[in-house]
Amino acid sequence: MNFVEELKWRGMIHDSMPGTEELLNKETTTAYVGIDPTADSLHIGHLVSIMMLKMLQNFGHRPVALVGGATGMIGDPSGKSEERNLLDEEVLRHNQECLKKQLTKFLDFDTTRENGALMVNNYDWMKEFSFLSFLRDVGKHITVNYMMAKDSVKKRLETGLSFTEFTYQLVQGYDFLHLYKNYNCKLQMGGSDQWGNIVTGTELIRRMAGGEAFALTCPLITKADGGKFGKTEQGNIWLDPRYTSPYKFYQFWLNASDVDAEKYIKIFTLLPKDEVESLIQEHTQEPHKRVLQKRLAKEITVMVHSEEDYHASVEASQILFGKGTLATLQKLSEQEFLDIFDGVPVYDVAISHFEKGIDIVSLVSGETEIFASKGEARRLIKSNGLSVNKEKVSSAETTISDSMLLNSKYLLVQKGKKSYFIVQCV
Repeated sequence: MNFVEELKWRGMIHDSMPGTEELLNKETTTAYVGIDPTADSLHIGHLVSIMMLKMLQNFGHRPVALVGGATGMIGDPSGKSEERNLLDEEVLRHNQECLKKQLTKFLDFDTTRENGALMVNNYDWMKEFSFLSFLRDVGKHITVNYMMAKDSVKKRLETGLSFTEFTYQLVQGYDFLHLYKNYNCKLQMGGSDQWGNIVTGTELIRRMAGGEAFALTCPLITKADGGKFGKTEQGNIWLDPRYTSPYKFYQFWLNASDVDAEKYIKIFTLLPKDEVESLIQEHTQEPHKRVLQKRLAKEITVMVHSEEDYHASVEASQILFGKGTLATLQKLSEQEFLDIFDGVPVYDVAISHFEKGIDIVSLVSGETEIFASKGEARRLIKSNGLSVNKEKVSSAETTISDSMLLNSKYLLVQKGKKSYFIVQCV
């Protein structure tokens, strides 16, 4: 199976220029994707193009990740309804370093290898270009009619499109020309919404260098329920654990619908075709076991984070289903603890109560409203139905002290099997 055939069975090809597959079969090909550097972390919306680069390298070709430092200062109108905020050079450089660190988990940047990955920043060659030079040397080769015909431009004409964003496709097209001349890069890949920009690049290469270059796009990932892929109520799912904890990252994939999981496991893992088909068949026979979701969540959490983070996430997931222990809770970071119990009622209690020591009944039915009365609290304790930090409370006289606090700040109170409450020290 060659690279294009691999992408086809995985459902990762939306369009490609004639001759693309022949090029890839004929020679070791250098190909690039552009990455928006407007944040210091990648999010899962970037993962499709990153997986394309990873698979490309696995098939012996050379991947280039282009950080759009210059284009990040302009803003791509594709798929946008309004102008974006523009960034300065210092922020862009910081973001670039952070993105490269994340990309090393997917790509081998060993420059001694023929197909070692490269990271480049288009700001490095665009910053010296004067406005007049760009108009004279690049702008004259592409007509306004050609640029106006692009969907990304047409869709924005009604809401308003600045000259800055209108020129975006020229700048991106010049990137392709620069990579073609300096790195023999003959292929640009990206999402289907980038087709117009990519083709502008192949046209510039034809007109300015007399060369031939190619384009390949993948479908934009959608969710079965019509929601935007990678977006939650809290925002993006990030690859950096500072923004999205490994637990929350794992949960995102674990909670995928059956239809989405079948699609995602092909795109976001490197599992071979026969194994994927076997998993799909197994899942179809016993969907309640969620075989697809569990394998998907495992593969991608290990790839983005680590084996250790995956096991910790599985262990943390079991806390809500009664399998967790005090030791499990004590291993959680504050963010992981809050992620797991997101939406659970929280009661603020002064830290002084814990420093002095407070009896459990006063805590749950006086300082908080976990129980309506002390009598109700005592009855549940007597019937073995109250737990603090996953340990049964055996006596109504039990004293809760600050040494019991998780992350020096929290107590997890469990009433019966499924009702959780957090006591937070203030």
